[in-house]
Amino acid sequence: MGTRRDFLKLTGLAGTSAMVPSVFSGIKKTTKPIVLSTWDHGVTANKVSWDILSKNGTALDAVEQGVRKVESNPKGTTVGIGGSPDRDGFVTLDACIMNHKNECGSVAFLQNIEHPISVARKVMEETQHVMLVGEGASQFAQEQGFKSKDLLTEESKKAWEKWLETSEYEPVVNIENHDTIASIALDAQGNLAGACTTSGMAYKMHGRVGDSPIIGAGLFVDNEVGAACGTGLGEAIIRTAGSTIIVEMMRNGISPQDACKAAVERIIEKHDDLTNVQVGYLAINKNGEYGGYSVYDGFTYAIRSDEENEYLSSEFKISQ
Repeated sequence: MGTRRDFLKLTGLAGTSAMVPSVFSGIKKTTKPIVLSTWDHGVTANKVSWDILSKNGTALDAVEQGVRKVESNPKGTTVGIGGSPDRDGFVTLDACIMNHKNECGSVAFLQNIEHPISVARKVMEETQHVMLVGEGASQFAQEQGFKSKDLLTEESKKAWEKWLETSEYEPVVNIENHDTIASIALDAQGNLAGACTTSGMAYKMHGRVGDSPIIGAGLFVDNEVGAACGTGLGEAIIRTAGSTIIVEMMRNGISPQDACKAAVERIIEKHDDLTNVQVGYLAINKNGEYGGYSVYDGFTYAIRSDEENEYLSSEFKISQ
């Protein structure tokens, strides 16, 4: 298990390229508004989100705009432009978004569109559907004014070509400190929202879709209770309906921290082989309590509120 260390304040760290997270332990509560985002790029997302939340903006706008910033970073290899391609060399993106009214939108296997999270929001707001995929999602995005763009950067292309040399066509399962960005927020009005966006597993099979665009797996929001999101091996999250399970446990009075832990333990129980099965969860309830937990050590996240601006390592079940 992780042990408690002093929280690392982010004040003064802006512009630094490396940050050492503190370890979170126990139940934590803060005042609304609040935003939680996964991994180190969650720090970048939270900065944008907080600018919205601190001005009485909505949780929905905050999470969308926060993750958009990460989607536009060509140096990130797991989200948006610059994302690692599938094994055939195509960058395919997945995303979903959900508001406090249980309205949601999702896109999967989307190509050549920089901001899948905003396309997902358009699906939610402009159609009667929840999910659009593949060519249909791309067609809809362009009809909504999104421009087609080549998302495969030279860096990602070179990495893919090097992988091809010895890969035997096997995907790369990432258990390091970068992955899907998922973000959940509680605004000053007491409303919740969440967003999740990714380029998926590096060098996956063409057509593979993980948990990130699936409402109830990578993300779930219930404004009466709380919100939860996941990152890591999407197949493991899908098999256990991770985010939904966490929200339902919170509905029954379990704290966000304990709910995340229980969801992780369920994954462990359901897998005979935990090789590369890294999953991390974040959750927040209506009272401003939050938590995070992962299968292996190394899962990090960022939190921003009036009281806190921190980058944390979650508790975990297994030390690598």
